[in-house]
Amino acid sequence: MNSNTETVENKVEDKLNEMSQEKKDNILSSFNEFKMDLGDKVTKGEKLGLNDNQLTLAAKKTADYLAKHEEPQNEEQYLLHELWKAENEEEQHHLAHMLVKFVKK
Repeated sequence: MNSNTETVENKVEDKLNEMSQEKKDNILSSFNEFKMDLGDKVTKGEKLGLNDNQLTLAAKKTADYLAKHEEPQNEEQYLLHELWKAENEEEQHHLAHMLVKFVKK
């Protein structure tokens, strides 16, 4: 892993840890909110010059955090949570990549 990738992952982790529970609850309140927030973060990452791999790693870091610290609040999140738990590291990377592509359309 190069230092640029580590920096992206560290920034994602810092932002998630700094976020208030109220803001997390608002984002996770509906799948649409979650999708819009992820799309917004992907757009900001692209404007900062992050490539697809870096965006995918940031999405994976976010998904890891959500799987460990937040309970799914709707059916779509529950499905993603269960898929995440069932997959190995490589499959999680592919799912994170698909989520990035999904919110970019």
